[in-house]
Amino acid sequence: MTGKVCGMCGGPLPSKAGSRGRAAVYCSAACRQRAYRSRHDPAPDVEALIAEVGRVANRLAPRPAEVLLADLTSLTADVGRLRRIAQLALRTEEENVTPAPVTETVDEVDFAGRIEQHQRELRVHCYRMVGSYDDAEDLVQETFLRAWRGREGFEGRSSFRAWLYRIATNTCLDFLRRNKRAPRPYDPLPDVEQQGEPPQFIPWLQPFPDDSAEIAETRETMELVFLAAIQHLPPKQRAVVILNDILGWKAAETAELLETTVASVTSALQRARPTLRERLPERRTDWARTVQPTEEEQTILRRYMAAATGSGDSRVMAELLREDVLVTMPPNPLWFSGRDVFLDFVAESLDPASPTYFGEWKHLPAVANSLPAAAGYVRRPGTRIYRAQVLDVLRIEDGKVAEITAFEPHLFPAFGLPLTIT
Repeated sequence: MTGKVCGMCGGPLPSKAGSRGRAAVYCSAACRQRAYRSRHDPAPDVEALIAEVGRVANRLAPRPAEVLLADLTSLTADVGRLRRIAQLALRTEEENVTPAPVTETVDEVDFAGRIEQHQRELRVHCYRMVGSYDDAEDLVQETFLRAWRGREGFEGRSSFRAWLYRIATNTCLDFLRRNKRAPRPYDPLPDVEQQGEPPQFIPWLQPFPDDSAEIAETRETMELVFLAAIQHLPPKQRAVVILNDILGWKAAETAELLETTVASVTSALQRARPTLRERLPERRTDWARTVQPTEEEQTILRRYMAAATGSGDSRVMAELLREDVLVTMPPNPLWFSGRDVFLDFVAESLDPASPTYFGEWKHLPAVANSLPAAAGYVRRPGTRIYRAQVLDVLRIEDGKVAEITAFEPHLFPAFGLPLTIT
């Protein structure tokens, strides 16, 4: 087929002399699959993204403040996308051990761009599987590297998205096989009279930064109480529940992804659902399916932050908390069940006259797992700076705080929160 070139890379096509059938359009299976992906999963326009970053940056002005904030939010999102595309392209470039043609870098950026549009939902998927934001970040990157190494094996029988979910799910299952994790009850605290039985201790549990602008998540499948419950399922059952009940895949699609049978998927669901029902609050089916905290929850959060400063009214805090409020602090083994038990614990640390006084507090509002959250900063005695200390994620039920999950502050940057304030 002299004079014909590949429709993807422009290289020479293989000869069809003496062969029957249609003439080749692409020089290799790799180019055929790249062409298929470009038609079905178009990559974001990197040049357009760069131009948009420049346009927004050039118009930045300190006033009015709400316009500045909107521009900075847009700028941060676009710069983040470009950074992730460049980082993935660099990683995939480093994976190549054979000399690449001049056009390979362009292909890497194109491939990174196609994957970028799925990054958020795959991070959520990995997070649901393992319950840890840090681990989910690592697993998404491993997923992308596996996808790059196996890109020639993508034959287009399923969508590019389904192919990525297969890789991500298997990556998570491999991780869970290597890292045996099982929730267990908290140990009793000496000299503390708790209400009820100890809750389940899940030290690897972490919050997830809310970013509903990128992908809509139903609240019920991102709440910490659901994430904690699903950690009790064996990894394979967990994957089946997430794919079938959360993502809405058909049993046949789930079976194909997990390389098992429909009967096995159905059996796994039948075993998993009763376990989840036992671990979830009785009235959970009545919860509103919203992405963002409600106006009532935001009002309660503001009152909570005001009362938690140390100089706030302890009576207000008592009014906000349900009598049987549960407070946990993963990965720390501290837990408190009951309003009076918890308030007695924190009272001395908030009293400047107490020898165990911890410092003066300030808070910033946040959203974690679609729940209202208070980012706490403390100024220790003798210092001037308020430093990140804790992220309190609140579960509110019937106008009262039913549960507080207090996390360590190392994920503040992922939430767009500073590590220090003045």
